[in-house]
Amino acid sequence: MMKFRCLALWLALLVFTGCQSLEPGIGKAVEFKDLPGWDKDQHAQAFIALDKGCIHLAKKPAWQVICASASNLGEPGDEDAKQFFETHFIPHMLRGEKGTTHGMITGYYEPLLHGAMQADERYRYPLYKSPEDMLIIDLTSLYPSLKGKRVRGRVVGNKVLPYYSRAQIEGEEMPLSGQELLWVDDRDQLFFLQIQGSGRVQLPDGKIIGAGYANQNGHAYISIGKKLIDMGELKREDVSLFSIKSWLKSNPQRAKALLNENPSYVFFVLRDNPETGPTGSLNVPLTAERSLAIDPKFVELGAPIWLSTTYPGEIQQPLQKLVMAQDTGGAIKGQLRADLFWGTGERAENMAGNMKQPGEMFILLPNDKTVAESNLKD
Repeated sequence: MMKFRCLALWLALLVFTGCQSLEPGIGKAVEFKDLPGWDKDQHAQAFIALDKGCIHLAKKPAWQVICASASNLGEPGDEDAKQFFETHFIPHMLRGEKGTTHGMITGYYEPLLHGAMQADERYRYPLYKSPEDMLIIDLTSLYPSLKGKRVRGRVVGNKVLPYYSRAQIEGEEMPLSGQELLWVDDRDQLFFLQIQGSGRVQLPDGKIIGAGYANQNGHAYISIGKKLIDMGELKREDVSLFSIKSWLKSNPQRAKALLNENPSYVFFVLRDNPETGPTGSLNVPLTAERSLAIDPKFVELGAPIWLSTTYPGEIQQPLQKLVMAQDTGGAIKGQLRADLFWGTGERAENMAGNMKQPGEMFILLPNDKTVAESNLKD
């Protein structure tokens, strides 16, 4: 009898909660008016980022109508862009583990480094291209559970071993010698360039070229900020880009060992026109303050995301805007984990370097009704 009473109580709870699941992932649909700050955003800026994404998204059936409508709209103002999103999408709340709705929002940017095409006493830290001897092994056909995961390795004799770690790449043997793209004058800045994924390099003659993400060595990303917390060197609330840089500068004898705690290593490709901006994982140029890095296991690349968080700083000003999921990152893991791209320059560095905010995210899914209506017209 007790089992039946428990079952009845459970069913009653489902009725009174509207059968809402607290499972992580995409939650129930909500109204646009329920999105915090929706009416205050400059939707035309978000439309520009979406239009860039349509270069690739238009090939997907659910996006064909959306991208065709975006093309016909041209360059809309805020009100027309707002109406576009409300017509073609339905917002859903994103949930994390145990039904939580708040996650961690950080930021990234394009740093500016100083470098040269030839090494000398000043410029002695290399940016490497994707190594010629690095194997990329896709095991999906044998192990479907590994879909999307690629193993990086190298052949030694008749064995495939993990590819070189950061410590090995930057060690005395220098196994990637001869595969340099250019050299920069600051080791720590090079490390953070790899964390950001892309940047700009100013040459001695003043010319600026772009350095974009090309590949990665296959090792897992390890946060040196977390390592400093574990070592008792920094308090959790004090960790930022700037506090980590300060520690590295103040501890030159220990700095290299700390950097090597992160075995992940990024390889680059150069672009002559840095003004086009870095290219994200969706393979389209990122838009400052409108492109977001997400975990593609939980959020589809290209999806519009309503971001509700705060600007970094002591005064918690609301940061509520529509952004596009156009990038990924080694440290971005989970349903409610995201990284906002701030662009380049001093402001972008300050915002990205200090951003560590709790926030909510709502994913805008294509409105099947508009797709169906289009098919009927055809």
